[in-house]
Amino acid sequence: MSASAARKPATGSARPTLLSIGQVLAKLTPEFSDLSPSKLRFLEDRELVSPGRTPAGYRTYSPADVDRLRFVLTVQRDHYLPLRVIKQYLDDVDEGKSPVLPHAGPVTGGIPVVDSQRLTKQELLEHSGALASVLDGAISAGLIEPKRVFSEHDAVVLKSIVDASKFGLEPRHLRGMRLAVDREVGLVSQAVAASHGGSKKVSKDEFREKGRELSDILGTLRQVLTRDAINKLES
Repeated sequence: MSASAARKPATGSARPTLLSIGQVLAKLTPEFSDLSPSKLRFLEDRELVSPGRTPAGYRTYSPADVDRLRFVLTVQRDHYLPLRVIKQYLDDVDEGKSPVLPHAGPVTGGIPVVDSQRLTKQELLEHSGALASVLDGAISAGLIEPKRVFSEHDAVVLKSIVDASKFGLEPRHLRGMRLAVDREVGLVSQAVAASHGGSKKVSKDEFREKGRELSDILGTLRQVLTRDAINKLES
């Protein structure tokens, strides 16, 4: 499915079957349980999908729109990317470019199918190259939640821990990062709520998206400050 097809109705003699919001929800909620009419409208407001309209003003979605929505929701869920990053990526694809979406790789000619892989414990260990003891340590340090089936996110975290071990760091040394993240999430939540005059005045989807946006800003700031401090270290 090409990115341009997700923006424009198909041309030719065969007209695509158009779906109502209710029919789109019926198709996608089995995969995305938190999807709702308000979230669909929120994604439209952010210009990630552009449904058509009936003469009466009701929204209609083409098969390409549904594919595009599935892609956006999958990337947001599995890769934790802000919508503005996803939108920029899709805009670049629409312009014929070959952008790189974080954690999803380059694209040539269309929107990729994002791997929302679920991993058993053994698969997680093989995927990350970690020993079982390292995974146990990561769970004890609060870096990974204990569960029977793990996600791609867990694999990225565990692989990062394995890479950090090359510098002599163990999961217990990284426990402070979990605490720092929790403090930052609290700060982000308070800031987003305050910017809207209280979290009750903004939808859950918009609240989360604003939180991701602020988190990106703070992440960039943290990275710059850290590198600056490292550059000042005496050799």
